[in-house]
Amino acid sequence: MKQPHLILGIGEVLWDLLPDGPRLGGAPANFAVMAARLGEHAVLLSRIGQDELGRNAVERLKPLPVDASFLQVDEEHETGRVTVAFEGGEPHYTIHQPAAWNFLELTGRWLELAEKADALCFGSLAQCSLVSRQTIQALVERSPATCLRVFDVNLRRPFYSAEVMQRSLELATVLKMNDAEVPQVLSLLGLPVEEESLELVARRLLREFPSLRLVAVTRGGHGSRLISRTESHAHPGIAVEVADTIGAGDAFTAAMTQALLRGANLAVVNEAGNRWGAWVASQAGAMPELTESVRARIGEELEV
Repeated sequence: MKQPHLILGIGEVLWDLLPDGPRLGGAPANFAVMAARLGEHAVLLSRIGQDELGRNAVERLKPLPVDASFLQVDEEHETGRVTVAFEGGEPHYTIHQPAAWNFLELTGRWLELAEKADALCFGSLAQCSLVSRQTIQALVERSPATCLRVFDVNLRRPFYSAEVMQRSLELATVLKMNDAEVPQVLSLLGLPVEEESLELVARRLLREFPSLRLVAVTRGGHGSRLISRTESHAHPGIAVEVADTIGAGDAFTAAMTQALLRGANLAVVNEAGNRWGAWVASQAGAMPELTESVRARIGEELEV
């Protein structure tokens, strides 16, 4: 049996306030939960308030395999909340601030984890505050040279900047974004926004940022494209009846990260990301119940 990898999800944990009730989420939290469900030692590095939502977050995470023992508790700021409304099946977010995850504290315990990490995932949203930005970038910088540093841009207007985009890509080894974010990323970087193929865009980014080894672009129900320095692979997507798309991209990122750590080729990496992303999209919320039978079925599909 393969030893689990140490994978860190760094950034926001928050409650998505949906029309049918609150659900725990936040891209790094969704990522860490899925990575843990796939059998890795996934640790969530985030911050909650000393309030009812914070206590509810801990209770929600308890039965899940994710390691939430490194969560920080903020005595001054409340647990994060996001109001989610749907238009044409797509979620639109109102992010309430300030929140506890805006004040991630750089601690010795977190640094020790970063120094041992096999992979970590961070985004742009939690870097909207100076305190959290400095903490996140310090953790990424302290991770080993062999660490898979996944930057999932996860753009939420107006919580991103050219400075954050530039520095994050200087630190990352893997860039993950969706197709709607591609022109925004190029614009923030001061690169020409032209009608080009995803392959050409990715190759330009790989040239601009020497540390990058892989660019992953998801395309919703139309699959995804992965471009490395030596090859590329396109996946057509997997047809499912969509419940909602919350957390589907984070599941893709977690499955992609695990497959990369296990040395899979791009076709297998892409298949894993799409399989798990499609499953989450077929369920309500970002952390749906995962039965052993579903896990076994998707595992068998990936082995075919």
